[in-house]
Amino acid sequence: MACNLSVTKSAAAELIRQSAFGATPGEMHIDLLPDSFGEGWLYIRIRCGKQGGTPIARTDGVTLFAPEAQLDLFIGLSLDYFGDLSGGGFLISPPEGAQRSICGSGFKMNS
Repeated sequence: MACNLSVTKSAAAELIRQSAFGATPGEMHIDLLPDSFGEGWLYIRIRCGKQGGTPIARTDGVTLFAPEAQLDLFIGLSLDYFGDLSGGGFLISPPEGAQRSICGSGFKMNS
């Protein structure tokens, strides 16, 4: 694995749950999408399966894949998951020198 994205226990449990529900047990894909306003924000998108990606994290029975072109963006980051009665969602830590989005699922590099 070319990247050292860390995955918390709660995120791994949710990834496993979603991969099983999506008929790709133990395989999930993460990538970063630019915001629609062109302000430089990048937001995570998590989907079932490999999606042609490269493995970047393996933990607790799930392998997380990402596009090879984005591997550098995931170095040193952490993926977490929160859940409560109103729902849940994945959170990603911002890289050094970046600003976290208000929702916690994205970041923007400081100029």
